[in-house]
Amino acid sequence: MTTRQPFDAKHKSRTITQGPERAPARAMLRAVGLDDDALARPFVGVANLGSEVTPCNFHLGRLAARVKEGVRSARGTPFEFGTITVSDGISMGTDGMKTSLVSREVIADSIELVARGEWFDGLVTVAGCDKNMPGCLMAMARLNIPAVFVYGGTILPGVWRGKDINIQDVFEAVGAHSRGSINDAELLEIERRACPGEGSCAGLFTANTMSTFIEALGMSLPGDAAIPAVDPRKTEECQQAGDAVLNLLKLGIRPRDIMTWDAFENAITVTLSMGGSTNLVLHSLAMAHEAGVPLALDDFNRISDKTPYIADMKPGGKYVMADLGRIGGVSQVMKRLLDAKLLHGDCLTVTGKTVAENLKAVALRDDQDIVYPVNRPLAPTGGMVIVKGNLAPEGGVIKVAGNQHLQQRGPAKVFDSEADAFAAVQRQEIVAGDVVVIRYEGPVGGPGMREMLAVTAALVGQGLGESVALLTDGRFSGATHGLMVGHVAPEAAVGGPIAVVRTGDMITVDAVNRRLDMAVSDAAIRARLRRWKPLPPRETTGALAKYAKLVGSAAQGAVTG
Repeated sequence: MTTRQPFDAKHKSRTITQGPERAPARAMLRAVGLDDDALARPFVGVANLGSEVTPCNFHLGRLAARVKEGVRSARGTPFEFGTITVSDGISMGTDGMKTSLVSREVIADSIELVARGEWFDGLVTVAGCDKNMPGCLMAMARLNIPAVFVYGGTILPGVWRGKDINIQDVFEAVGAHSRGSINDAELLEIERRACPGEGSCAGLFTANTMSTFIEALGMSLPGDAAIPAVDPRKTEECQQAGDAVLNLLKLGIRPRDIMTWDAFENAITVTLSMGGSTNLVLHSLAMAHEAGVPLALDDFNRISDKTPYIADMKPGGKYVMADLGRIGGVSQVMKRLLDAKLLHGDCLTVTGKTVAENLKAVALRDDQDIVYPVNRPLAPTGGMVIVKGNLAPEGGVIKVAGNQHLQQRGPAKVFDSEADAFAAVQRQEIVAGDVVVIRYEGPVGGPGMREMLAVTAALVGQGLGESVALLTDGRFSGATHGLMVGHVAPEAAVGGPIAVVRTGDMITVDAVNRRLDMAVSDAAIRARLRRWKPLPPRETTGALAKYAKLVGSAAQGAVTG
């Protein structure tokens, strides 16, 4: 490893702990239990995103307490503080979902403000639900103080009639119920059994996609991404995270030393090889923006083209994250990719070692069918593609992992909100061959770019998953599967072409050739746009209105600054 210059572990906190003029600050700190020894140690913020609003975060207080023990044992002084979370799974299909992506920015801002205001030397964040994780990493990149991310862990699957089930099955059961395939009692039984306890949604949905991404990026300890929330190894890891952040302070390793271009390429490669959520695109662009890494939408196709799809994970495959954890976790994927020279092994990580050094002792497991050999992949290219065309000049995102339905041409059925589309699905007005268009749900138009799992799962539950395509300027849950195009940009609210699609227009969704087009001439589209008038803002006061005024395009990560 490269020799590093000596680093002052109290590089920030000296500002408030030294000198006679800081006596008032020290007096305040003594009031919360600090003595001379604690004041002399490095200050480490422990951001606890614990909350009783979701099983993803319900248990995080217990984990944060173990992080603090680790910090103290490594001769640091921990300071626990909180921030917000919004449960996507609970707010899905309602107006509450509009707040989810906004929460990512609030989380990043709040961690940044506390860490800067209190002069923390280092940072550990303990997070669970979808937007927690990119929010934490965005703050780490901004602050650029030694930092470690800890994932709260995945939930275990539930069991119904001898079969493993998870939250995805509940959403799809709603569609099956509307068609009459299951009755009220069966729906209630599925509801009661799908989520047995603490942890984030079980499949490779957005939370587990982001935990995978962050481990592959090098910002969490090896193994972090796939340890279940209730596994004793998770609390042991929290203790180790406290030690790790003090080691980073000793070595002077900061987030931007880790969050490099090569590290982002590694993290995208690993996540695409596993078929991760389309939210990967949005969040990785936002994290890269904060780290000063020039990641662009087109990079995802370039990386996907050279990345084999090798992990059989839900929603497109058979297994949940706890299954992957049982055979060794994300390291099983990374080791295969590294051996195939598809990862940059010299990237630094929060262990103080490189990716290659972390993976050196990993023994590959051949007695399993979750992770496939690179030379015998599930598919030759990664689990996601970027499409462009006259309907998406800036781009749109399709998850192709486990999806055999990759091309469709059909008439548009256009809706100006998710609620209108869902009502039409429940009335069984969508038929095989349709291309459903849901617009005015983008970052500005929603506002908040809510996810569409209620709609997409209902279509699957009605048996239309392989015969209907859907496109939106909103987002999809990581549990969504099928021919679904999200993040269509420019969005309708700012005058993107999706604003002028008409019911009956023929639309081609083509994941193979990476195109999204309507059979309307460029001249006709321009004429329609000249006559187009924006809808009045849906929110005129409060956080959502403020967000709508600040947020940028989904093609750049929907960031606000």
